[in-house]
Amino acid sequence: MTFTDEPVKVLTIAGSDSGGAVGLQADLRTFAALGAHGLCGVTVVTAQNSWGVTAVHALPSPFLAAQLDAVFSDYAAVGDGIGAVKTGFLARVELIEQVAAKLSEYNARNIVVDPVLVNYQGVPMFPPEVVVAYGEKLLPLATAVSPNRHELLLLTGQKPQAELTLAQAETAVFRLHTLGPRTVLAKGLRDGATMVDLFYDGHEMTQLRFPWLPTDNRKGSGDTLSAALAVFLARGMGEKTAVLHAHQFTQTALAHAANWQIGHGAGPLAHWLAAPKEQGMA
Repeated sequence: MTFTDEPVKVLTIAGSDSGGAVGLQADLRTFAALGAHGLCGVTVVTAQNSWGVTAVHALPSPFLAAQLDAVFSDYAAVGDGIGAVKTGFLARVELIEQVAAKLSEYNARNIVVDPVLVNYQGVPMFPPEVVVAYGEKLLPLATAVSPNRHELLLLTGQKPQAELTLAQAETAVFRLHTLGPRTVLAKGLRDGATMVDLFYDGHEMTQLRFPWLPTDNRKGSGDTLSAALAVFLARGMGEKTAVLHAHQFTQTALAHAANWQIGHGAGPLAHWLAAPKEQGMA
């Protein structure tokens, strides 16, 4: 891709982070670094920094619907339309239902569901009905769902646990796939000193292995991975190829930011330094 090419359009439906590390801020930086035009529907506004979240304000469901109507009625009707949609922090049943309804109404394609269900300690943040709404409303629409190990267990009716073997994770991935998503990308598993992501397309289970990077600057890494996946899907890549490209982009963005000290706590990723060289951005 060059700077003269018209960018693909990718929509994120997510929460806003005043610290700029996670949520739609991470998504939009990922889109820009990969040469995509980012669109957004804001679900919640948070007060947070590198230490944590101090307040959350969910936007009314009708206002989210108005945002999505505005975006789809214009950008989806021009050129190649909206190439992919990524969902992030939804938080409430009514927001999940609204998102699912609008994605169905506008026949959205390449939907990547990043199910934000736990906090940074892996503790569930929402009542069980939120998990149920994901399973019933969003997962059947998903091209890919990208839970971490805690969310993987929640979505398959199990309690999050500190340790999860690869065999247990693979069983949960199979179970999650039966809920309707075309593919599953389970993130952040451990095999000794090695990190493992599992990708399952309904036929083959692929292990993506990479060394653990000792850094606190990994806020937004899950958002970045799913946002990058959405961009590569929008460009017409197959799911497995898109996952491999998204994985490489995320690991590079992590490595470039490993020694940063942006705030007092956990820092963000270096998205712009991870852009592929063929885009003229690195």
